[in-house]
Amino acid sequence: MVRVWRALRAAPLPVALVALVALTGVALGRVYAGGLLTRLVVGAAVGSVLVSVAARRLPSWLVAPLSVAGLAGFTAWSLRVSADAAGLPGSLVEVAADAARNGIPRLLTAMIPVEPTPDTVLVPLVAAWLAGLAGAEVALRAGRVLLGYLPPALLYAGAVYVVGPNADPAVWPTVAFAAVAALGLAVPSGRPGPSGPDPTAGLPPGVRAAVRARLAATAAAGLVVVVGLAAVVGPVVAGRVDERPVDPRRYVEPPQVESLDENPLIRISGWALNPQQKLLDVTTERPGAPTGAPGPAGSPTGPPGATGNAAGSRSVRIRLAVLSDYDGVTWRVGATYRNAGRILPAAQPAPGATVETVRQEITVADLSGRLLPAVATPREVGGARVAYDPLTGTLIRPEGLTPGLRYTVTSAAEQPDNNLLATADVPAGDEVARVLRVADGVPDPMRRLADQLAEDNGAPYARAAAIEQFLAEHYRVVADAPSGHAYPNLGFFLFGPRNGGGQRGTSEQFAAAFAVLGRLSGLPTRVVVGFSSSGTGPVRAADAFAWPEVLFSGLGWVAFDPLPRPDDEPRPVEEDFRPAPEDPPPSEVPEPTVEPTQTPPQAGPARPVDSGGLSTPVLIGGGAGGLLLLVGAVLAALAGLRRARSRSRLSTGGPGQRIAGAWREVTDALRLAGRPVGGDLAATEIAEQARAALADARATRTAGATRTAGATRTAGATRTAGADREAGADREAGADREAGADREAGADGTAGVDREAGVVTRTAQTTGGAADPASDAVPPDLAELAGLLNQLAFAPGAAAAEQADRAAALAGEYVAALRAARPWWRRLLWSVHLGPLRWRP
Repeated sequence: MVRVWRALRAAPLPVALVALVALTGVALGRVYAGGLLTRLVVGAAVGSVLVSVAARRLPSWLVAPLSVAGLAGFTAWSLRVSADAAGLPGSLVEVAADAARNGIPRLLTAMIPVEPTPDTVLVPLVAAWLAGLAGAEVALRAGRVLLGYLPPALLYAGAVYVVGPNADPAVWPTVAFAAVAALGLAVPSGRPGPSGPDPTAGLPPGVRAAVRARLAATAAAGLVVVVGLAAVVGPVVAGRVDERPVDPRRYVEPPQVESLDENPLIRISGWALNPQQKLLDVTTERPGAPTGAPGPAGSPTGPPGATGNAAGSRSVRIRLAVLSDYDGVTWRVGATYRNAGRILPAAQPAPGATVETVRQEITVADLSGRLLPAVATPREVGGARVAYDPLTGTLIRPEGLTPGLRYTVTSAAEQPDNNLLATADVPAGDEVARVLRVADGVPDPMRRLADQLAEDNGAPYARAAAIEQFLAEHYRVVADAPSGHAYPNLGFFLFGPRNGGGQRGTSEQFAAAFAVLGRLSGLPTRVVVGFSSSGTGPVRAADAFAWPEVLFSGLGWVAFDPLPRPDDEPRPVEEDFRPAPEDPPPSEVPEPTVEPTQTPPQAGPARPVDSGGLSTPVLIGGGAGGLLLLVGAVLAALAGLRRARSRSRLSTGGPGQRIAGAWREVTDALRLAGRPVGGDLAATEIAEQARAALADARATRTAGATRTAGATRTAGATRTAGADREAGADREAGADREAGADREAGADGTAGVDREAGVVTRTAQTTGGAADPASDAVPPDLAELAGLLNQLAFAPGAAAAEQADRAAALAGEYVAALRAARPWWRRLLWSVHLGPLRWRP
């Protein structure tokens, strides 16, 4: 009986600790689906405190190992329970390892409500157990009750912070937490502290009074501090009650799609060229749907087309991606994916809409990327861990798709009431600005076509139907059309000559053109990429296509089908599209005719009439000068760009980048010299080829110089002989004149002619015998540069700045030598050649 009484007296404090830790599960469970997390946290609180209570008579150093063993067992059981509840495959070891690796990121990136899966319950369970262990040891074993409340309080604050603005304020859990803490302090536990029940027992009366006075003063000081803190901090806390809490999720990047998935629209043309490629295997069930019932038209579960007529087939439209952002060049997904569990958030269907449940089992074959195909809008996913974007209703698998992956999807296929489309309006404002945005640079013909189609159609649905009909009647679907949906591509698709490849394309161009024309007409549009399936069987590349969707108020997104019917022959665009007139139309009012009058003849020659403008020679001269200035500016710009490219390669970046840039200068020089290197050659082989190219260029130039020198020597000899004959004639003529004068004149003439002939001869000898500096210079050793490049390939971080300087010097010397060995007109073109600016490595 005494033991029972003591146990009852000691029970309030452990119960208070269990309640404090359990309230953390209540606060955190507000963002979880179901009550599994709360129950697991309560179990962790009870287990951790009971271990400490049961081991209170053991040494303190034994409690921690025993509690950790209990934590391991309870965590393993909890992970198995949560994995079974979520339907996750895999052994306990695989599930635990994955949860340990990704517990914190997935907890902070999971979609609200968070499904209690192993990776989203592991961190709360471990934290709750450790808080219960620490609080029990400090409060029960050490007797520091208030200090023992600190671990549960920190755990509760962390739970409130993790929830953030994603749930209503935790008012009653917080009040309950404070009340339990106060009761735990107020109810005596029956366990004395480390100093006994009365710290002044056994002391002399005088000392006892002094000790009690000191304790009272300390308690009063502590009370003053607590009241002061409450007075200072209370108003600050109260003033922030209505403020929106900070969401810690904004500091964690959610799962991202790959570049291939960011714009899956460009994959349409590739799939069209390989139509037999097997991408998926699909099995479809429609619970509750009568056999042979028509699928909803214009919806993701119906066949292409949103004309308001029910489709008679049971085809299923499987959605892969939704592209809402367009910058004039590329349509992009732009979705924010959050890790989700098996159950996805449910959306409220539109009033009057028909919702059909579609269950599919999908097996991945050759489809790559991270986007996970599913019928819109998915509600439950099994067999694969997914991330979900609620705005577009699309899924991704963060680990990526692998052949053989099998998963099940249950979707709610929604079909709006087609009778309401004709009078439906479209939303406007900041909420839909993203799907109304028209990027700059719209071609004028495209804008005029959108205005023409919207001219006689005031209702939004009528505008959308007019665009759909225009595209279906004037353009042809082909499988070999090139990919592209930028403004120039769409302009060529819409207005290009039919005999030159225009007015034909894949579903990529049809869907993108519809979406752009719709936005120009004021319709919120987007592009969807997916597959058409018969319901059961393989889905091949030929089943991939894109379709546009328009957002209507109260009805949601409605799909349209701008593709032409198979048997329809497209009409020329010129029949229905009025191009802008190039010249103003003539006036219908006839101009008055003036009868010619006979002008009397005027005497004298006729003079040209001065029109007051510039003369023809001036116009021609000005045009030619302007053209020369333009050519000079272009050449100067090219030369400047070439110099800037060389400086960037040789002096910008780390030593490794500079060595690679020096090698690129050498290979570009070889291409300029007409000796390009193959991509299969080693660096040493390229260096040897570069040495041979320089030697050949020097030999060619030396041979040309020798031929020029020979011609110069022949001309010099001819001039010398002529000069000698002229000198002899002068001497004969001088004989008829006075002897002294004749001899002096003859001497002077002979000397002048001899000097001239000597100069000519020496000039010819110099021209023929002098060595070409370009051919005498020692060629740079590119083998050293090749060695530096090989060193960079095998040891990227081992390059030094001195080696980079040496590489730049070798490259500069070689390029200068090779350029000097070229003919003069090729040297002029060398600096302005466009090739190095556009050649790729």
